[in-house]
Amino acid sequence: MPAIITDQIRVLNAENFVNGISTTTNSYYVFIGLPNATEINSDWNTNTPAPIDNFDDHDNIYDTLISAKKINSSDVLQVIRKISWTTGTIYEMYRHDYDINNTTPQTNSSNLYNSNFYVMNSDFRVYECIFNGANPTNSGKGIASLEEPTHTDLQPRLESDGYLWKYLYTVKPSDIVKFDSVDYIPVPQDWLNSSDTLDVRNAAVDGKIETVVIEDTTSAAYQFSGTKNNVPIRGDGQDGLASVTFVNGKPTSVQVTDGGSGYTFATLDLDSVVTGSGAVFSVIIPPPKGHGANIYTELGANKVLVYSRIENSDTTNPDFPVGNQFARIGILKNPNINGTTNLLTASSASGVYGLRLAGAASSTMSVSVDGQITQTIGIGSTAVGKIISYDPVTKFLRYWQDRSLATNSSSGANPTYGYRLNRFTSTPSTGGSINVVVTTTTGTQTVGIETAFTGVSTSVNSKTYYFGQSINSGIASPEIEKYSGDIIYIDNRPEVTRAPNQREDIKIVLEF
Repeated sequence: MPAIITDQIRVLNAENFVNGISTTTNSYYVFIGLPNATEINSDWNTNTPAPIDNFDDHDNIYDTLISAKKINSSDVLQVIRKISWTTGTIYEMYRHDYDINNTTPQTNSSNLYNSNFYVMNSDFRVYECIFNGANPTNSGKGIASLEEPTHTDLQPRLESDGYLWKYLYTVKPSDIVKFDSVDYIPVPQDWLNSSDTLDVRNAAVDGKIETVVIEDTTSAAYQFSGTKNNVPIRGDGQDGLASVTFVNGKPTSVQVTDGGSGYTFATLDLDSVVTGSGAVFSVIIPPPKGHGANIYTELGANKVLVYSRIENSDTTNPDFPVGNQFARIGILKNPNINGTTNLLTASSASGVYGLRLAGAASSTMSVSVDGQITQTIGIGSTAVGKIISYDPVTKFLRYWQDRSLATNSSSGANPTYGYRLNRFTSTPSTGGSINVVVTTTTGTQTVGIETAFTGVSTSVNSKTYYFGQSINSGIASPEIEKYSGDIIYIDNRPEVTRAPNQREDIKIVLEF
């Protein structure tokens, strides 16, 4: 049977996602990962592959997850397509009746939300086009907009170029910094309850008519010239009135003088006041509760922009290492604290392993990022990992372990240290050692694990350095419980190398 998912459920899902961020029952994180993208695919940076959405790849994403930052309620907003006002452009107007049989005149869309019926001006004010001068002489397509709307009136204003614009809101400076982009306009948070939007909401009248469009006058023949006032607007509402101007017995313009209220359908009752017939009119019905009552549904805000800034200013919780790359970002919902079933709520968290190293060479060696580290943990058993970063001052080495270390290579070669992926340990079994072989820029270096060290920081020359992870007997585990929570967004991209004085502004757009 024919069926559709309506646009309104898409808007509702976007709104629910934003609202869900602020609840204590949910915890969302933006994460970065995949430090070895070019090992997976040598032309990753020039031909970045599309993400794969299956359970197998999700597990691999966890294994290469570097770190994550919590998404707060101030980091998400619903957004709409960016349509900037430009002089000479014919904009479409709000209509309640666009569909597959009545497409929009400029973009040929079967959907209001895909049409260009609103704009943002040069001062970041957003306006809805209530009327664009459409009439039979321009085939209902409208006329060019020549006067930029700038007013903040609560009622629609008719500009000298014939456009009727409804002011909706002004994008806040703070929202411009975080959420403005090339393609999207942020919509104010909590529109239905915010005091910032109260005046616009209060000005909305349910079922108030603002526009009557003349569709066809080919057969029009009326025994009247000039302007006829108090033409009633009939329907299920009340008190609607309009003035109609005639030239040579044909209506040429309609001005709504009293929009009334309560209309969900309406007709211009010209026959009751003027002798004649033949003109076709469309009375434009406003969205539920009126223009400005709920701009999420009025403008079709079915997208959410998630903002996250990664920078290296947090010395007490340095979860985002420098000196290496990441080639994947994503969103993780409701991960657990490592080793527990408790919801992770920290502001940031590490997804990798770490070692506190010992020995004279640990202070001087220059490690090879993405190079291997190994430890013999027992007779015939070796742990192997790949280096993410190393700080010779704190002697803290971050590494990750993924399936590539314990599976056949693309050439069919067997893994060097077998098919079991062993973890590094401070308590090796018989035949094992606490020594670690580290790949350096000049070869390899053997150093030890400082098994006597437990803590979250160290002091060097009277200065405190934080690891960003808790170290127990020289070993640090990920703060995120692997494979917990749900990966709800994946984005592969060319590698980004993190530097000490660098920050990354991440903007993710989710479309529902």
